[in-house]
Amino acid sequence: MKKNALCWLVAIVLWSTGAAYAQDVTGTWQGTLEAGGNRLRVVFTVASEGGALKGTFYSIDQAAQGIAATPVFQSGTMRIGVAAINARFEGRLSADGASCIGTWSQGAGSIPLALTRATGDAAWPLPKPPAAMAADAPAVFEVATIKPSNPDAQGRLFTVRGRQVITINTTLGDLISFAYDVQARQVVGAPEWAGTEKFDITGQPQAEGVPNQQQLRKMIQQLLADRFKVAFHRDQRSLPVYAIVVGPGGPKLTKNDTNPGGLPSLLFRGLGVLPALNARIADLANVMQSAVLDRPVIDRTGLPGRYDFTLTWTPDESQFRGLGVRVPPASGDPNAPPGLFTAIQEQLGLRFESTNAPVDALVIDHAEKPSEN
Repeated sequence: MKKNALCWLVAIVLWSTGAAYAQDVTGTWQGTLEAGGNRLRVVFTVASEGGALKGTFYSIDQAAQGIAATPVFQSGTMRIGVAAINARFEGRLSADGASCIGTWSQGAGSIPLALTRATGDAAWPLPKPPAAMAADAPAVFEVATIKPSNPDAQGRLFTVRGRQVITINTTLGDLISFAYDVQARQVVGAPEWAGTEKFDITGQPQAEGVPNQQQLRKMIQQLLADRFKVAFHRDQRSLPVYAIVVGPGGPKLTKNDTNPGGLPSLLFRGLGVLPALNARIADLANVMQSAVLDRPVIDRTGLPGRYDFTLTWTPDESQFRGLGVRVPPASGDPNAPPGLFTAIQEQLGLRFESTNAPVDALVIDHAEKPSEN
């Protein structure tokens, strides 16, 4: 009898210990990252979809946009990857399922992070994406300033901050490429200064709300016509291109459904480090053709939707000429990331295919330097 009682006791203890492992981890988890005297509140929302866990990450003191996350819960350990910012959390769930104590890692660094399950008033309010510009709103600038760039400035930037549209260190060629979604080789007949003289632009849209990418392109098109007096006609040329296709093992991408109408974010953190948020494969193609590669890049993956990812590679000297940046010689570090053509297949499950294809060409008939204001 005592032996049976002992067996039951052992069984109860084992069941109790394993109860946490079978717990439902869906819900809202929040905690504070503390490093270098800074405090950042972070939130993970975890949901179950089709039997799999799906997550979204928010750094609520930094940005309004959620970032797709990949949660995995196994044997009492919760792991959440945030591919777009090269970050991950790993922690151990408490017996009562109310907290998860672990480590936040980003790049090569890591710091402690304690997450608590938050409900009701205890949950921090999640930031809301800024209101979008109405679909029928006029895609024009109410006011725009154009100034010569700082000659010592490096790189190039297109961004939206609040309601302001900002470009930094951009040539007329860069503006045309962005506005009409073409690569430099597709712009023919532009004056010589269109590739050398750089401008900083700050524009305030006439309509309220944040423009989507199509509206943003239309605003730059209007600016080119009004301030640079650009006139052109279209032609078709057969050019060498890189086509992005799905690799043999299938895509390795994290879907982002949090803001389907919002702007993508693809901002280099260094040569060969490209985090992407809310980006289509076409957006990746645009960045590759405008900043990295020497020919047009087209999307032939057929993949719909938007994704978060980080693409990391070691660039060679033929790349980044579109940014006017000279790539240093390879360091010979055996731990360096692979080259671009290997990295995109290993990290994203995609592939560059070299081919020829008919593409649109913009033949510039007229352009003028803008007056400074």
